[in-house]
Amino acid sequence: MSDPAPHVPVLLDEVVAALAPAPGETMVDGTFGAGGYTRALLAKGVRVIAFDRDPDAIAAGQAAAIDGLTLVQADFSAMESAIDSPVDGVTLDIGVSSMQLDQADRGFSFQSDGPLDMRMAQAGMSAADFVNEADEEAIADVLYQYGDEPKSRRVARAIVAARPLTRTGELATVVRKALGYRPHDKKDPATRTFQAIRIHINRELDELAEGLAAAERVLKPGGRLAIVTFHSLEDRMVKRFLRDRSGGAPSGSRHLPQASAAAAPSFQKVGRAVRAGEAELARNPRARSATLRMATRTEAPAWGAFPAHAANGRQEASI
Repeated sequence: MSDPAPHVPVLLDEVVAALAPAPGETMVDGTFGAGGYTRALLAKGVRVIAFDRDPDAIAAGQAAAIDGLTLVQADFSAMESAIDSPVDGVTLDIGVSSMQLDQADRGFSFQSDGPLDMRMAQAGMSAADFVNEADEEAIADVLYQYGDEPKSRRVARAIVAARPLTRTGELATVVRKALGYRPHDKKDPATRTFQAIRIHINRELDELAEGLAAAERVLKPGGRLAIVTFHSLEDRMVKRFLRDRSGGAPSGSRHLPQASAAAAPSFQKVGRAVRAGEAELARNPRARSATLRMATRTEAPAWGAFPAHAANGRQEASI
């Protein structure tokens, strides 16, 4: 891929170092996006199988006709179905991509008004469907669980009262009014609501849990795993997954069956969590919330399913 990528991926050098690609190896990029991680891996002589559920990302990659790259339009949790033999590395860059945020017609951001969509796969339930059809309690629970919104019930009541909502600007205005937002406030409170709805309609935490277990199954012994997350719910899940499957889970964990607690570790954690340095933060402010966690696959059998709820203890909306 000789043309420059439209968006520089976060922690690129650190991810490549963690994956330690060698010529002739095969690796999975579970979140292709603009192809930044894939580009760097291909440059090392690695074959890449890249996944993305967004048809726009897949179409852009296919148009480039890149040697050594196999593109699959699917959730990364389905990686096992497209891989015919164990791989040497898996990387995932979790959450919404910069390209999706920058396109107003995709409806992920309220920075520019657009249709209330937010669908990564451009299919299924949209954000408008959810806010206009879900009951007040369901909306409040989503805002509380996935957005850490402390006044989720107040916001949910305001959303229901304002229906129908069809534009990102409309939803942002409703949320701001409900929470008493003032233009000079440091952070726009609509951010939490937009994050929560996006995570919910795209099943992002379920997808991450299923994707981690899939990566465990497709990695060969000695295979490397590198996961970049951008907020605490994602990072908590990855941290727990690697802790548990590297043998660090406390005895009697309520999140795992007793049989799994005694299983041989399927991963060995590598180093500490990595965050962007000052130079990268100056180039790319989005990197400020990024966390990279790494591990190496052992020879032990895969443990199996990993429950998404294991990383999220929030159960019901606040008053």
